[in-house]
Amino acid sequence: MASSSLDTSAIQEFSKRVIDNVERVIVGKRDVIRLVLVALLCEGHILLEDVPGVAKTMLARAFARSLGCSFNRIQCTPDLLPSDITGASIFNQKTNEFEFRPGPALSQIVLADEINRATPRTQSALLECMAERQITVDGVTHEVPRPSMVMATQNPVEHEGTFPLPEAQLDRFLLRLCIGYPSLVDESAMLTRLKDAHPIDSIEQAVSADELLAMQESIRSVYVHDVVRDYIVRIVHTTRRSPDLALGASPRASLALYRTSQALAAIEGRTYALPDDVKTMCLSVLAHRMILNPESRLRGRMIADVTTDCVNAVPAPVERPA
Repeated sequence: MASSSLDTSAIQEFSKRVIDNVERVIVGKRDVIRLVLVALLCEGHILLEDVPGVAKTMLARAFARSLGCSFNRIQCTPDLLPSDITGASIFNQKTNEFEFRPGPALSQIVLADEINRATPRTQSALLECMAERQITVDGVTHEVPRPSMVMATQNPVEHEGTFPLPEAQLDRFLLRLCIGYPSLVDESAMLTRLKDAHPIDSIEQAVSADELLAMQESIRSVYVHDVVRDYIVRIVHTTRRSPDLALGASPRASLALYRTSQALAAIEGRTYALPDDVKTMCLSVLAHRMILNPESRLRGRMIADVTTDCVNAVPAPVERPA
């Protein structure tokens, strides 16, 4: 059974305040905003893969302001150094000692813009920050303040002068999301809102970071039945046997599906996860962790289609009739 300490009404109220506040800046993308909130509740990181100009940076800034978290943006370029991300020890002539100057990675919400333009060495500087919630400079470890999240963006269209993220680093991202173009009505509403000033300049804090930390602890109490847990594992194992894939999903993907299903259930006001929660999260959790084999790529198969096929190949558990 679900823990009696789980207050779904508190999680629902928290989620509504955050989503409504972010929607003052991001128009018509409630589903994407909800998935970002799922990642925050799971203490995960997000890869935003989309074309320029669809408000990826605004999405990160709006969440940082809504939560009252510190925010830093890293513009990734080929000449960016690892120390530009982590920080460095600078010699102070007055004290004759080295002082640590923290880099942007020691912020609660970090936006790594166009991460695939940074060199592999610089990309890897984010790994310790993402996985261990800490950075090490000159042998000294510095804790990243919680709550923390890395939101990285990359342009899926332009590949000139880029360094594709290796599979090991892609696997560190809990979700890969695509914001997409706004609808005709939403884009018109956006122009109306931007007529006098940008909404990001007036957005206020909706919740506190301490509230988010409490919610992160709460969602672990969401009940996941054994059959739902087995459903998650069978989906992940199906990806490893798919003839269309050269690489299936990792065990980290199973844990990601488990945690995100809990978070989604809590946002929906339930104390238990459903198979539908698992299905909703599958594409965002699994697609970036798998690799198509060359033959499937030549046949025009898309990773999203293969992911859907793998999910459909596993029968969803249903309630037994009384």
